[in-house]
Amino acid sequence: MNKSDNLFNLAGKRGFFFPSAEIYGSKAGFWTYGHLGTLMKRKWENLWRNFFLKLGENYFEIEDCNILPREVFQSSGHLQHFNDPIVESVKSKEKFRADELIEEKTGIKAEEFDAGQLDALIKKHNIKAPNGENLGKVQMFNMMFDLKVGAFGKDIMMLRPETAQSAYLSFKREFNALREKLPFGLAVVGKAFRNEISPRQGFYRLREFTQAELQIFFNENEMDKCKDWDLVKKYKIKINDKKILASKLKLPKFYVYHMVQIQKFYLDLLKIPKDKFRFRELNEKEKAFYNKIHYDIELKLDSLKGWKEVAGLHYRTDYDLTNHQKGSKEKLEVNIDGKKIIPHVLELSFGVDRNVWGLIDIFYKEEKERTLFNFNKNVAPVEVAVFPLVNKDKLPDKAMEVYDLLKDDFGVFYDCKGSIGRMYRRMDEVGCLAMITIDHETLKNKTVTLRDRDSMKQIRVKINKLKDVLDKFLDGEKLSKLGKVI
Repeated sequence: MNKSDNLFNLAGKRGFFFPSAEIYGSKAGFWTYGHLGTLMKRKWENLWRNFFLKLGENYFEIEDCNILPREVFQSSGHLQHFNDPIVESVKSKEKFRADELIEEKTGIKAEEFDAGQLDALIKKHNIKAPNGENLGKVQMFNMMFDLKVGAFGKDIMMLRPETAQSAYLSFKREFNALREKLPFGLAVVGKAFRNEISPRQGFYRLREFTQAELQIFFNENEMDKCKDWDLVKKYKIKINDKKILASKLKLPKFYVYHMVQIQKFYLDLLKIPKDKFRFRELNEKEKAFYNKIHYDIELKLDSLKGWKEVAGLHYRTDYDLTNHQKGSKEKLEVNIDGKKIIPHVLELSFGVDRNVWGLIDIFYKEEKERTLFNFNKNVAPVEVAVFPLVNKDKLPDKAMEVYDLLKDDFGVFYDCKGSIGRMYRRMDEVGCLAMITIDHETLKNKTVTLRDRDSMKQIRVKINKLKDVLDKFLDGEKLSKLGKVI
């Protein structure tokens, strides 16, 4: 099996995620987060909140409906522009994304090409459907889901294809509530829905997914100002394969400041290896027409054969508020220092599910005797596991005492099924960092063994010192500095 298959098998077996409604024959693009996946996803989301909402004293999270009026997406441009190229196999009528088929067969990135250009590439390279059939003509397909609302279904509403519109619709009320100051930010962590043509890349293209987005509203005239510039100007930003000093980038300071913060989030908190992270600037054909500056954040993922977008930093100008002002006929101008302006928007957009998959890909490791995830404590779904050596001699009772001692301070899992070796391997496979074993010596001298996932070495620790030792260990202190290795 390849790496992708190994990851999906392990994820399903251990409870990270699995196909939704699989007992009825699941549909592509819909996944259930199991108990471990849910823990990991929540950790990622909370890490994101705690980091990005603290970048400004006027940044707050809101929560909106998933279903919005059709008129919202008429004004936003989604009904006109939110299209993907679709192509059918001639006989079986199986549907595919044309640009993805071309990239898979030729390596050409064709996402920005129109239908005619895609047809020409398919003909030039004699590209067939995966089932070997010839392909028909490429057409454009709008990816939005619509819904009939009301007793007789006369009202047509839409599932939101992104969370961003919720911030724009809430802008005026929140601006007034937040004392009419700029910049201010509105974050949304929530569901979005896209009717993907052929979601064949597991967690990368989903029909129902979670986004974490921060929309920052600011005065256009203040974009080349940043109160914390001196803290970041000497920071080196990785763009493609180069590291460039922040102060050397020919971009507005407000934009560059947020590039630095995004890179810190990935490298310092998620602990992504530097060689697997980069920014990539999109060209005029690739980026959305309303984005003046657009950098993707990409991770190098073996399971998806290269660099893949997991987030983006977009300078959207005043496009969004201007169009909603026109469409709604409601004034969205604000008064700043005696002058009426429509604020511009800087968008920090993250695909939560893509980031979870990125962590699972990057931190997966195969060794001679075991497989494991070497997650750090910020993202590991389980930090500490507690086991009795055997299920007798009052060891399970003592193990539960230790579990109760730790459960309020750490993410703890209790296991007593099978041999101690099997329990260790199961916890290795879910990325648990520290494993506590209660044995017969525990009953004599109130000590336990603490096992390090990565080195598999152990030390003995007094139960009354266990919390302190675990804090230091999870913060990165070597096991050998915390006790004598046995």
